[in-house]
Amino acid sequence: MDAKGLAAVVLAAGKGTRMKSALPKVLHELNGQPMVQYPVQQAARLGCQPTVLVVGHGGEEVRKCLADQKVDFAVQEQQLGTGHALLSARPALADFSGSLLLLCGDVPLLRQETLQQLLDYHCSEGAAATVLTATMGDPFGYGRILRDGSEVLGIVEEKDATDEQRTIREINTGIYIFEAPLVFEILSGLGCNNAQGEYYLTDVLARLRADGRKVRALVMDDPAEAMGINSRVQLAEAATLMRQRINERHMLGGVTLVDPAATYIDEQVEVGTDTIIHPGVCLWGATRIGQDCVIEPQVTVENCQVGDQVRLKTGSVLEGSQVGAHSDVGPMAHLRPGTVLAGHNKVGNFVETKKAYIGEGSKASHLTYIGDAELGARVNIGCGTITCNYDGINKHKTIIEDDVFVGSDTQFVAPVRIGRNSLVGAGSTITKDVPADSLALSRSPQKTIEGWVLRKQKKKK
Repeated sequence: MDAKGLAAVVLAAGKGTRMKSALPKVLHELNGQPMVQYPVQQAARLGCQPTVLVVGHGGEEVRKCLADQKVDFAVQEQQLGTGHALLSARPALADFSGSLLLLCGDVPLLRQETLQQLLDYHCSEGAAATVLTATMGDPFGYGRILRDGSEVLGIVEEKDATDEQRTIREINTGIYIFEAPLVFEILSGLGCNNAQGEYYLTDVLARLRADGRKVRALVMDDPAEAMGINSRVQLAEAATLMRQRINERHMLGGVTLVDPAATYIDEQVEVGTDTIIHPGVCLWGATRIGQDCVIEPQVTVENCQVGDQVRLKTGSVLEGSQVGAHSDVGPMAHLRPGTVLAGHNKVGNFVETKKAYIGEGSKASHLTYIGDAELGARVNIGCGTITCNYDGINKHKTIIEDDVFVGSDTQFVAPVRIGRNSLVGAGSTITKDVPADSLALSRSPQKTIEGWVLRKQKKKK
């Protein structure tokens, strides 16, 4: 279908009272992004131009959330049904003529393949309207599809259905394709003179049939795709379904998930082949994991770039960091935003880094804090080392050049620079720059008093 003749309207004006939340329903997160992002992204992938988001409750928050998306906005001032919500988009589509895909901001599980099938079927049938339907084992509460072969005779709601009609298992998902501007002309002519005082999309279908136009329905393969989210229970159910879908995609792509049910991967995460992911791992945001990596249990990685053949050990947390190839992190390490490991690094247990560049081959094996620092290549940081980067007002930088060996329990009082190939003795507090090839010590001389303990014990007696 020509993308120039395809637009989308995403309905996102509902308050979502069953969510029991001050946050607009469509902004509740589902596997790493607000649920409204999913239909908006599907519309973009299908080439819809324009895409109009109909907002109402919490409209400003929704606008801010989608500020970087190519969408137009329309406001539904009053909640007068889905027909009225669609009619609210009319001004934004005043110059549009073609097929109009109607999506819902609280139906995030629809696959692109399903929507493409719907579009292709609508086009091949030359229909004025096509509704996406599903066959449900228990259709209670849904509108039933009344058919005569391929022709849709109408949609009857549960409360209006006869006993015979209630046995029908094909239901309305609320996803449609209409021809515009025809649908707007019919909606305007229908008005809302009914018991509910609402504009009904089902009335549009009846009017189209009365005018001798084709109305069609396509049954989707997987009814779960049409799941709407109206409560936090349903949000969790949808997250489980989406997580299964994401995890299956990674496994089919060559990633080993030891326990898929206990692995949490956001939609946009990329993972290279032959990587092994253990239970309890969370990969969030714009994270990319390379090939041949091992991610041990209970590791969390958010918005990070991880190279090939990296091992992330149990309990480690990585945020906004880059980890070069052939590096080991953890166990129980914390890489905070701005950390860069150049490669072949070791950042061991209970090591914390922040805004730190750590050169190739350098290591900090345990119990260390490296913040606002730049380390060269092949630097060895001893246990208990701290960069004292904050003076209570400003942050200062520590620079440690190539091939420096830092003894245990050292404090670097920034700003300070340690020249290449130097050695800093254990237990030192370094407050001044150290030239290259030097030994730096700041320990008090050791004092030993022989026999002191015996004399002390004798005095007590």
